[in-house]
Amino acid sequence: MSDKNDTQTATDAMTRNGLDSKNHGGIDTAWEFLNRHRDTKTAEDADAVGTNALRRKIDWHIVPLMFACYLMQFLDKVILNYAAVMGLRQDLDLQGNDFSNIATFLFVGLLCFEVVNVYFLQVVPAAKWLGLNVTSWGVATACGAAAHNYQTLLVTRVFLGMFEATIGPSLILISSQWYTKSEQAPRFSFWYTGLGIGQILGGAISYGFQHIAPGQASLEGWRIMFVTLGCVIVTIGLSTALFIPDTPMQAGWLSDADKVALLKHVSINQTGIQSRRFRPKEILEALCDPQLYLMLLSVVLLSVSSGVVTTYSATLIANLGYDSKHAALMNMPSGAVSIFFTLLVGFGVRKQSHRWAWIIGCLIPAIIGGALMSFLPVTNRNGILAGLYLVNTVVAPLAIFYNWTAANFGGATKRAFAAAIVSGSFSLGNIIGPQTFQSRDAPDFRPAKLAVMGTQAGCAATTFALFLYYTWQNKRRGSRTERSESDFLSPEAWSTMTDSENKQFRYIY
Repeated sequence: MSDKNDTQTATDAMTRNGLDSKNHGGIDTAWEFLNRHRDTKTAEDADAVGTNALRRKIDWHIVPLMFACYLMQFLDKVILNYAAVMGLRQDLDLQGNDFSNIATFLFVGLLCFEVVNVYFLQVVPAAKWLGLNVTSWGVATACGAAAHNYQTLLVTRVFLGMFEATIGPSLILISSQWYTKSEQAPRFSFWYTGLGIGQILGGAISYGFQHIAPGQASLEGWRIMFVTLGCVIVTIGLSTALFIPDTPMQAGWLSDADKVALLKHVSINQTGIQSRRFRPKEILEALCDPQLYLMLLSVVLLSVSSGVVTTYSATLIANLGYDSKHAALMNMPSGAVSIFFTLLVGFGVRKQSHRWAWIIGCLIPAIIGGALMSFLPVTNRNGILAGLYLVNTVVAPLAIFYNWTAANFGGATKRAFAAAIVSGSFSLGNIIGPQTFQSRDAPDFRPAKLAVMGTQAGCAATTFALFLYYTWQNKRRGSRTERSESDFLSPEAWSTMTDSENKQFRYIY
């Protein structure tokens, strides 16, 4: 049967079942693949495919590259943190708030490009778009080594932000293609541990490059660090474009039986695999959806602390009396805290759900950490260090917000738009975070430390409000009709409806 006939059959079936393909965006391409294999030996073989073995195969093929992309995204940001104590300020003659502005404008570029990114995420295959942008961002990172003053470094950081804009949203969309909602949580957490590992590697890399003595090389240590990291990022970008399939249906390392089994398995998500139709109507629906604004506010509040940790943690440690080399090393335990809590939350959600409770559970130690940083005297080095490490528990909740975005927004355009907004919210928080550090507040920077504590308390409140909203919505929709094993072959199960249009959709919390 031809693709054209498949689509017409789907449209006819939707009409018979009371679904309007024009209003609901048509049929997901996954259904067309499933329909081609209806009543064939492939469909019979799919019943014998083991879910655990299939899941492991997928994990080994796509999660490592997703992890590498996110690791490089964070490492790229944190090396500016370390470059600040490696002589960058002096070499570029940065004055006053110049360094805070440089840190901020990466996220300005990222935030501005998110708007354009929504369209490309819909019409260009996510894996190819991700690979192209990662490669371009690697080139921009290496170009940072050529900066000779404030303005030139600022320009390179804006371009970095533009190319990095697609990383988070692309990873969200790719993850949603391969896993059920409960399976997504630990996978999000695994690739999100790249943030914590980036903190550890950043300290070690900085420590190593600081041993390049002046005159020993033609470039300063921080410049060589930028070039080296840029080359690694380009390699990862090319690998991503080549080795991550655009959809499960295009995975050469899966048999047709594996693909049918996988699509049947993830059909319970009711969020689809791929639809190339861009529907502006879904963006309008998203803009009227309260969950989007609650999530946006939560991520902004959460990310203020992230901006502080990413950009100024090495500076705060150096202000406690450590030299630049030891400041880099003393920041490494922050990464261990991030990794531990990220994995704990990911596997905890998989076993017990209650995402909202896990978020609040991580925010409590972050609030305590902010209080230790804010109110202990500067002579209490150990207490302030403990506070700085505890603040890193804020890393884990963002992985849950990414998971919520993939799971609770139905409709291809709406989900792409929501992914961009959540990623943009993270950028907005990271714009605000560094700006809480004003030169007039040095060396204590108490207003910035108080901002860390206050924003985490605010995030806990908005997260609880999001939980209440989801429970209210599910209660309004009543109990969901149980689906039979054959439902995955029905066209209405794969119609690209939004979560609001699909009355069988239920929110996870």
